[in-house]
Amino acid sequence: MYCFNSDYTEGCHPAILEKLIETNMVQTTGYGMDAYCDEARQLVKEACNRPDADVHFLVGGTQTNLTIIAASLRPHQAVIATNLSHINTHEGGAIEHIGHRILALPTTDGKLTAEQVAAEWKKYDTDPAREHWAQPKMVYISQSTEIGSMYTKAELKALYATCKEIGLFLFIDGARLGYALGSPDSDLTLEDVANNCDVFYIGGTKCGLLFGEAVVILNDAIKPDFRTIAKQNGAILAKGRLLGLQFGTIMKDNLYIEICRHATEQAYQIRDAFLANGFKLITESPTNQQFVILTPAQYEKLSQEFVLSLIEYLPDGNYNARICTSWATKDEEVAKLIAMIPEL
Repeated sequence: MYCFNSDYTEGCHPAILEKLIETNMVQTTGYGMDAYCDEARQLVKEACNRPDADVHFLVGGTQTNLTIIAASLRPHQAVIATNLSHINTHEGGAIEHIGHRILALPTTDGKLTAEQVAAEWKKYDTDPAREHWAQPKMVYISQSTEIGSMYTKAELKALYATCKEIGLFLFIDGARLGYALGSPDSDLTLEDVANNCDVFYIGGTKCGLLFGEAVVILNDAIKPDFRTIAKQNGAILAKGRLLGLQFGTIMKDNLYIEICRHATEQAYQIRDAFLANGFKLITESPTNQQFVILTPAQYEKLSQEFVLSLIEYLPDGNYNARICTSWATKDEEVAKLIAMIPEL
């Protein structure tokens, strides 16, 4: 049975595994202060064309989100996000646990707009009793979003311009950044991302690594003491070389984008097959996550051959089912799934 329920069901790209085996008996210092991490940091800076960036390698997405927010905000400050955002839905209240409120705004496409952010800030700033509120100080967005949509260059530039005007940090959760940058519909490069936010991370766990996220800090105000804050939040790996080796491998020769582009192309094939057979999608997604409306019987039939994600029960009794491809999705499994669709 093949899994289409997430993009981290496999181990890692073979090139990474080969590098880990090749260097297995090499001795290094710990905590990411080794030559492999130094090389990976330099490769990330070059890919972003930002030599001024601070680059840190952390273990997983929740730790990374928590650490960045902890390093950016004072105790009374809050983060603006969508109601569908990962920090608001799937992180066990981690952000609230460290004392920061999430100001969750409604969305229909998974994205925040510059106008929403400006309105939320104005609501705070014009209230005579604002000292009693949690103060908005950061905007959190995901690229690609939790429902597969992605920000265009114009949308991101407008959002960042508004954040700078108001005085808010813009933080981009890049857990699936590779799948957005690898999308045929994307007009953003990694350099564009780096030039239109204060901090972001390059997701590895969902994009071909065993584990790991590369934090890229552009704003000097967030840089001080970041490693200590990461340590405090349990985000520093003693064998940090394992992160550097992986990112050093995946960032060479555009491998990161290439393997993620494969996933998006596979998802497009599946999406087009569902549409050609009269199925409806919950949302338009130009990335590796596709959300299809299925009857319970259709879902059960597909589940006999594939593992899917049941995202929600719809009011009409149907299911919102997520089909997620990855860097490792096999052509033959995509073909098998597509062949089943007319029979549903």
